[in-house]
Amino acid sequence: MNVTPRAVLSTSQMSQRAKGLDWRRYVIYIGFVVVFLLFAILLGDQGFLSSNNLLNIFRQTATITVIAVGMTYVIACAEIDLSVGSVAGLSSVCAAMAIAQWGLLPGIAAGLGVGLAVGAINGALVSLLSIPSFLVTLGMLGIAAGVAQWITASAPQPILNGTFNMLFGSGNVGPIPGLLFWSLAFVAIGAVVMSRTKFGRQVVATGGNRTAAEFTGINTKKIKFQVLLISGGAAGIAGMLYAGRLQSGRFQWGEGDELSAIAAVILGGTSLFGGHGRVVGTLVGALLIGLINNGLILAGLESSQQQVVRGAIIILAVALARKK
Repeated sequence: MNVTPRAVLSTSQMSQRAKGLDWRRYVIYIGFVVVFLLFAILLGDQGFLSSNNLLNIFRQTATITVIAVGMTYVIACAEIDLSVGSVAGLSSVCAAMAIAQWGLLPGIAAGLGVGLAVGAINGALVSLLSIPSFLVTLGMLGIAAGVAQWITASAPQPILNGTFNMLFGSGNVGPIPGLLFWSLAFVAIGAVVMSRTKFGRQVVATGGNRTAAEFTGINTKKIKFQVLLISGGAAGIAGMLYAGRLQSGRFQWGEGDELSAIAAVILGGTSLFGGHGRVVGTLVGALLIGLINNGLILAGLESSQQQVVRGAIIILAVALARKK
């Protein structure tokens, strides 16, 4: 049987492409499917596959997803934002208190304004004074948490405005929770901006090589300010989503979310050292964390055991995704 040179070349090219395919880029998707199937088999009789349970996973991960989308830009720019969890809590109480005093629109403005204000302060300190973002946002973490606890005297702030609660977390569109639409909207906008716009390319370039980016005319200080502003705004909206879903503002809302958001971003394929960002991967990373949390709870593990298993799975996923 004769084989034409074109066929040989085509076969050779296909072989080279197969060898060049880096499966590590897709390990988060593979891991998600594997974990889902494992829990479906082991916990199927405990309601894991029920529609209510699956929707609960989306509800519980929606706020983390919103925060993580903003965090994707920060990390792709080779920065970090440790204040997002505390900012979410502060935003929730400010929105609740403003709604009680002045009504719906001022409450929404207060919640978003707090996030943007903190993001602007973080961005100014990092870009203008060249203070490392780790130190700035670590300090802001304590400030935001302290202010939220101080102005409320540690008491929850109930939200009795039904419209706010429906828009920010409690409402559903048919059987689908409104929180799912919030998270998908953030992911869609974030992915398009990251991959299709000049700003997204400048964020990646700044994180990849700041000196080279400046030589091409990119204002890297402005980019750093903007990504931290975006992160603060996302945290502010996440705080209102907490407040709407739980119908109250509390300084505890968002506590520890900065670590979950960073884990979701890194699991999703964004480089911790900057220069690369994958917003859709961030969504899958957040869902994987929510999936693991849900499965471990249904399995009846104690809180300490859940932390051990969750940490081991995250380390394993990051290790597998690491490129040589």
